[in-house]
Amino acid sequence: MDRCIRTRFAPSPTGYMHIGNLRTALYEYLIAKSQGGKFILRIEDTDQGRLVEGATDVIYKTLEMTGLKHDEGPDIGGEYGPYVQSERMGMYMDYAKQLVEKGEAYYCFCTKERLESLKESNAEGAAFAKYDRHCLGLSAEEVQAKLDAGEPFVIRQKMPDSGTTAFHDVVYGDITVENAELDDQILMKADGFPTYNFANVVDDHLMNITHVVRGSEYLSSTPKYNLLYQAFGWEAPVYVHLPAVMRDAHHKLSKRHGDKSFEDLVNEGYLVEAIVNYIALLGWSPADNTEIFSLKELEETFDIAGLSKSPSIFDIKKLTWMNGEYMKAMDFEKFFTLAEPKLAAALEGTDVDLRKIAALLQKRLETWNDIPAMVGFFKELPEYGTELYTHKKMKTNDEIALASLEAAVPVLEGLADWNETAIHDALIALAGKMEIKNGQLLWPVRTALSGEPTSPGGAIELADILGKEETLRRMQKGIAMLKG
Repeated sequence: MDRCIRTRFAPSPTGYMHIGNLRTALYEYLIAKSQGGKFILRIEDTDQGRLVEGATDVIYKTLEMTGLKHDEGPDIGGEYGPYVQSERMGMYMDYAKQLVEKGEAYYCFCTKERLESLKESNAEGAAFAKYDRHCLGLSAEEVQAKLDAGEPFVIRQKMPDSGTTAFHDVVYGDITVENAELDDQILMKADGFPTYNFANVVDDHLMNITHVVRGSEYLSSTPKYNLLYQAFGWEAPVYVHLPAVMRDAHHKLSKRHGDKSFEDLVNEGYLVEAIVNYIALLGWSPADNTEIFSLKELEETFDIAGLSKSPSIFDIKKLTWMNGEYMKAMDFEKFFTLAEPKLAAALEGTDVDLRKIAALLQKRLETWNDIPAMVGFFKELPEYGTELYTHKKMKTNDEIALASLEAAVPVLEGLADWNETAIHDALIALAGKMEIKNGQLLWPVRTALSGEPTSPGGAIELADILGKEETLRRMQKGIAMLKG
């Protein structure tokens, strides 16, 4: 297809941005940008009953945060607007009537009660009920009389009675269905609104969309879309159907079952860049084994051929690892700017150096929300037991720990300068004088200063940050505890 690549993200404003929805937007963006094309935002709000106030703002905010900048949309306009379906209402009925005139669609006046009875009489259950074309045989005069009388109606697509409909999907390949299996779907509802299945075909054509990307749950509807394109005499787009994002081998991600939305992940301390990077790999594999990509690198690397038909499992541990890698690689000034609010809140009322603490955290942190638990001991020494002083690898036990702390206190008391270099030199010299390994001295000091089994820094860094007075106070407390 030699025309300009045009993809569209067409969400319904029904609430949060779930992970599968964001992945669809990302792939649509990358398909367009990797080929110098345009990425369009269209708001599909024809299902008025499901609309949630403020949900459109969530869509705008998410696209802005993730860097998925659209080239056309409701907020910035474009030559194919309006970009909100409810603002395009006048045209859908006209297009539906065109199909009626061509014999590709027809008016249906059946009541809700009659349609319900069809389902009830269907031995296979409501899910398998098909409309029985009761209104297809109405003459033009009968149809006009009902219209003149103001009877409620829908307009249905007339499916072929026999043969097959085939289409090609980039991910799933060639797919063929028996036309006899296709129901005469509703195009225009009784309230005058188009169905999703009709409106998206009309809009995709009028907006010159070349690639339609959506979830694999729409594969079964695609033959109907194809028949609509044929009925109008329009060129069908390239279809790209994406397999589901799963919680595990058997369950799709679902907000109802507690799975995270994009907003949840951000609120839980994940970097937007890491989330986007991770989501890009949920169903797409680069030619090599690279895992860390900036959005710009994704634009340059993305190839539609790398999409998989296998469902992807959302692994929060993998995302957490990736988030940590992003934090390690971040420029320190940017890292500190982002970490400072959490540090300030966690250590309010202390005068510790937040920059020094941030420097200790950067190589160890996995999410921003881990900060309070990792730094709380700087503000207040937690309750802990003497078992923390025993460490197999460091070759320490209560007896060695007590001797080390008692020897270290007067040495540190005697320091005129209090900084990492002075503390380091004093403690390492003391370990040599005591003829013990460095760890046998430093582990007890670190334990006394943090009261934690692990800490973002060692004895020397913690002592420097806590200051001389607090360091000695905590070491004395450790001595008292070990003496029991």
